[in-house]
Amino acid sequence: MRILVANVNTTQSMTDSIAAQARGAASPGTEIVGLTPRFGADSCEGNFESYLAAIAVMDRVVNYPEPFDAVIQAGYGEHGREGLQELLDVPVVDITEAAASTAMFLGHKYSVVTTLDRTVPLIEDRLKLAGLDARCASVRASGMAVLELEEHPDRAVEAIVQQALAAVRDDKAEVIVLGCGGMAGLDEQIRQRAGVPVVDGVAAAVTIAESLVRLGLSTSKVRTYAAPRPKSVIGWPLTAADVPAAR
Repeated sequence: MRILVANVNTTQSMTDSIAAQARGAASPGTEIVGLTPRFGADSCEGNFESYLAAIAVMDRVVNYPEPFDAVIQAGYGEHGREGLQELLDVPVVDITEAAASTAMFLGHKYSVVTTLDRTVPLIEDRLKLAGLDARCASVRASGMAVLELEEHPDRAVEAIVQQALAAVRDDKAEVIVLGCGGMAGLDEQIRQRAGVPVVDGVAAAVTIAESLVRLGLSTSKVRTYAAPRPKSVIGWPLTAADVPAAR
């Protein structure tokens, strides 16, 4: 089984850490391929960067030259997962939905701890759109920018822990979800400090993707995620002929 794990930003070191976390969660025999977009921002912390990332991830995935069995979109929030589902006939798993749905198996309410405050509304909207907001106690910002997670890992852990503790104490959360792909690998440190289950979206997405592949299940194509209709696409590497049959 080969799973593509697509980073939504162009920072290669972050792709490497995300892929490493995915490999740690993968079953024997599952190959993890980390992908970095060819264009886009070095971090995604707002609507413009998010929509740009959606195009960049679709471009990178559909131009991957080898067969693959599933795709993980490794960005927390809104990054156009639905576009990939239209283009592909394999399962597409977004870490936002994977983490939140996994958290609901572990406690009555979960809280998300993310990066900057400006990303909070994007995450809230994504959870609501996915039908996962009813059991979300809160979405809290650590105040750390995405790139600072790598530059200052100790400070990042401390900031995330403080918000996790506040979520448990003040918001009555019973599970913490890490709300950024760049937080991959921090779950164990935060779990030890916060004293509650901590869900990393990359690891959760890998296990869900593997399960879907083993069950022989993929995205329904009868309506919402039917393949795009053939039409002229200008200024993007996909041609009109490629779009309906990207896979």
